[in-house]
Amino acid sequence: MSLKKAAVDIRYLLDNGYPPKSAVGFVCDHYRLDGDSRHILSRTVIAGSICEKRRQKFLPCDNIRGEDIIIDGYNIIIGMESILEKKAILCDDGVIRDIKGVSRNFRTSQNTYKAIELILSFLKEKSPSHVFFIFDSQISKSGELAKMLFEKIVRSGLKGNANTSRQVDHDLKVSHYIVASSDGVIIDAAEKVVNFLFCMICEIPYLKTKIAEAGRIQGVL
Repeated sequence: MSLKKAAVDIRYLLDNGYPPKSAVGFVCDHYRLDGDSRHILSRTVIAGSICEKRRQKFLPCDNIRGEDIIIDGYNIIIGMESILEKKAILCDDGVIRDIKGVSRNFRTSQNTYKAIELILSFLKEKSPSHVFFIFDSQISKSGELAKMLFEKIVRSGLKGNANTSRQVDHDLKVSHYIVASSDGVIIDAAEKVVNFLFCMICEIPYLKTKIAEAGRIQGVL
């Protein structure tokens, strides 16, 4: 059974008011899907009403120019890393999310550094006033990653900083800067949001070929 059929059923339930966790659980139990399938479906399939609100909220990519931007460090770096590894998917709301599920167990790799270089190069092109990366201090070696990234920011000619926080989600939600995150909860709560990874693939054509789409979800496993 393909994930595509399960996604169609979950969308129907979500659009008829079912809570996301219940909808995914019910459909996955019905089709006897494994844990990986449940993880993918829970990240990619989103109610139509929520998708519409998010799409209307996203600022144009060029609005970064001359403005301060705060970046959900692990979220965006892991997302770009996943794009490079063909383990990312374009979700119903137009947001690119990873399907690796690493988060708390994150470890740097060669793709981490390549992802960071791509992100900084994109930011350099967009010329924000200041760029700030924020990392969850409860994840191992966050301080080292923030320090390394700050040095790269300086060398790239950008103005900004990279820090750790014990309350990253809260800091992003209440920020008055433009927020870059693929986390739906943060997108919904933040004052100003840019669909950062989507902006990147739109301007770096070869990255588009590495993205799966929710409409072709059966092909991502």
